[in-house]
Amino acid sequence: MEDFARLLKESWALVEEDRERLSAHFFARLFLLDPELRHHFPVQLNGQGDRVLDAIVTATQTVGDPESFDGYLRALGRDHRKYQIEAKHYETMGVALLDALRSIAGDGWNLEYDQAWREAYAGISEKMLAGAAADENPPYWHGEVLTHERHGRDMAVLTVRALQHPLPWKAGQYVSIEVPRYHPQVWRRYSVANAPNDDNVLEFHIRTTAGAGWVSGALVRRTKPGDLLRLAAPMGSMTLDRSSTRDVLCVAGGVGLAPIKALVEELTAVNRTRWVHVFYGARRREQLNGLPQLQELVATYPWLSVTPACSDDLSFDGELGDISEVVTRYGPWTTHDCYVSGSAAMVRATLRALAEDEVPAHNIRYDTFGDL
Repeated sequence: MEDFARLLKESWALVEEDRERLSAHFFARLFLLDPELRHHFPVQLNGQGDRVLDAIVTATQTVGDPESFDGYLRALGRDHRKYQIEAKHYETMGVALLDALRSIAGDGWNLEYDQAWREAYAGISEKMLAGAAADENPPYWHGEVLTHERHGRDMAVLTVRALQHPLPWKAGQYVSIEVPRYHPQVWRRYSVANAPNDDNVLEFHIRTTAGAGWVSGALVRRTKPGDLLRLAAPMGSMTLDRSSTRDVLCVAGGVGLAPIKALVEELTAVNRTRWVHVFYGARRREQLNGLPQLQELVATYPWLSVTPACSDDLSFDGELGDISEVVTRYGPWTTHDCYVSGSAAMVRATLRALAEDEVPAHNIRYDTFGDL
C-alpha cells in the first residue's frame, strides 16, 4: 500500500502544476469518446474541471486510509448522481483521465505510474458506484424559495422548502444548489444554516463578491420567492457528536457562521451539560449579520457564550483581531470538541492555532472540501 501511494503521489507531481491543460485535455478526450456526455456538464466548463480533478486527487491521497477512502468516495458517488452520471460513463472517464495524465506528464510517465492509476481509478469508480447504488434518495430535490432577504449589496438569506421528498440533512452539513432558470448544470455548495425540522425548510446564507461564481450571484441578486431550485444530497462530516460529553468550541468566519448556527440550534434541543463557546469573526461589524440571532439564544440558554470579533474595524467595541488569534486568547481548548467554518485562510489559521494548543486532531471537525 505504501509503494502504491508513493507511485500515485510521484506521478501526480508531474502534472500538478499544469492542472489547466490537464483539465482541458481530459474534457476534450471525454467528449470525443462520448459526445452525449457533453449534455451532463454546464455550457461553460470554467472551474468544473478543477472540481473533478480535486475529487480524484483527494481520493488518491486517501488510499493509505481505507476508512476515509471508502467514506469519501461513496459520498462522492452519491453526490455525482445530480449530474445523471451512470455506470457506463465511469469507464469512459477513466480512459480520458489516463490519456490526459500521459499526455501532460510527457517523458516522465512510465508503466508503473500507468498501472498504479489504472488500479486507483478502478477502486475509485467501484466505490463511487457502490455509494450511488446504495442511495435510496432522488438524485436531487426540487426546492421552492419561500423567503429572500437582502443584507447589503452582496449577501442574502434564503429559506427553501424541499418538495416531494424529505431531505435528510444533519446540522453542520452542506448541499449543492443549482439555479436551473439561469445557470443549468452549474452547481455550488452551501452550508445549511439551520437544524433539521418537520417543515423540510432549509436556510442558506449566500454572499457574492467580484469574481465569484454565477450561482452565488443568481441566488443573491436574481432569485425571488416562488422560484424553484435544485438541491443535491447533503454532504459533510462537520456534524455534532451527540455521544460526547466534552464542552464545545465553535469558530466561524463570515458566512461560515451558517453551519455553526445549525449546530447551535441542534444543541438547544439536546444539550443539558455541555458548555458551548462560539467565536464569530468578520472584518467589519456590519458583516456580523448573524450576531443578533446568536445573542437571542445566549439570553435563553445559560450554557452558551458568543464572542464576536472584527479584524479591520478599530471602532468595534468587542474583540479585535483575526478570529484565530482571538480564540487563542481564551484557550486552552484541549478538552473541547472543536468545529471550524469559514474561508480557507481562516480555517487554516484556526487549525494551526488549535494544533499549537495541542487539541487532539480527532476532536476537530471542519469541511474537507475547498482550498485547504
